[in-house]
Amino acid sequence: MNATNLIKIALRALANNKLRGFLTMLGIIIGVASVITMLAIGQGSKKSIQAQISEMGSNMIMIQPGGDMFGGVRQSAEDMETLELEDYESIVNDTRYVAAVSPSVNSSGQVVNGANNAPTTIYGISPDYMEIRRYEMEDGEMFTDQDIQTAAKVCVVGKTVVDNLFPGGENPVGKVIRFEKLPFRIVGVLKSKGYNSMGMDQDDLILAPYTTIQKKVLAITHLQGINCSALKEEYTDQAIEEITQLLRENHKLKPTDEDDFTIRSQQELSEMLTTTTDMMTMLLAAVAGISLLVGGIGIMNIMYVSVTERTREIGLRMSIGATGLDILAQFLIESILISVTGGLIGVVLGIGAAVLVNIVANFPIYIQPWSVVLSFAVCTITGVFFGWYPAKKAAQLDPIEAIRYE
Repeated sequence: MNATNLIKIALRALANNKLRGFLTMLGIIIGVASVITMLAIGQGSKKSIQAQISEMGSNMIMIQPGGDMFGGVRQSAEDMETLELEDYESIVNDTRYVAAVSPSVNSSGQVVNGANNAPTTIYGISPDYMEIRRYEMEDGEMFTDQDIQTAAKVCVVGKTVVDNLFPGGENPVGKVIRFEKLPFRIVGVLKSKGYNSMGMDQDDLILAPYTTIQKKVLAITHLQGINCSALKEEYTDQAIEEITQLLRENHKLKPTDEDDFTIRSQQELSEMLTTTTDMMTMLLAAVAGISLLVGGIGIMNIMYVSVTERTREIGLRMSIGATGLDILAQFLIESILISVTGGLIGVVLGIGAAVLVNIVANFPIYIQPWSVVLSFAVCTITGVFFGWYPAKKAAQLDPIEAIRYE
């Protein structure tokens, strides 16, 4: 019996039980659709995180005072005052792999303009901060090195601050606002960057000369952090090694002493977030994959029923010359047709569901071709695996006993 005849027989058998065939496919359809949708959502989240980290500066390096904390032990105030202006100047003058450096001090509080006020954070930085964090000016200009030397009370504001303090749409450049009763003249407005991957509003900030914030807002001489950027992303590790050695020398640490500062890179953060996203994606895909297993068990169950119902038919076919291999192929083809058809419908529904999630929930998705191919391949293998045993049982029936079966 040739393959064409076997496929025709299988199609006729499925057509005789359309509802049962569809219900058998349902497990495969749901399983494939779920796997594709979950993988699309997971990969979309991963791509979104990588894009946002790249916007923040993929070669950015953050230096914080104090060593790594173990066991959640809070460090003393003295441990958090280990970074000085001399450290910033050393990094500027004595490193080869660092492109830009900015000190960092910050304070949270209320910013006021007339009757309008809002909570925000003011960051004391240098102009290099713009390059490090990839901020751009939309209006006005960045404050200058001269403003830093004179601790001028000037600032650059983000779009959220503008919206909160100037709801009428007036141009904020040149206006004076107050932060904790201290007047600041706005010299520029930043281009909007929106929310980052951790849900933080990147436009809700004020940038001012670090000397101004140190002396007139916080009344401190140490730095709360130093932000740097490596020459290129691939030089990040060399830059970190260079900075570490330099700071250890500045702080006169012995070889046995632990670092009294902590260095983190965007590369490290990116790897951590993408690893977490991959784990969550695989977990979701595994849960969705259980539907495929359930669908496979459904195929096996229905094929067993089909073999039992058609025992006399099997006996007649074998008595007129059909071999055990023909019977095996007939039932195996039925099983594969169910799983492949269910897989095709599942692929369409999975892609459609992912697009719907993107449109309705505005959630990032990324449908990778390999996820569609993998899901389809798995459902085909499922059909073969779970259809094999019932088909083998049918092929091993004794023709005479099968004809006599009631």
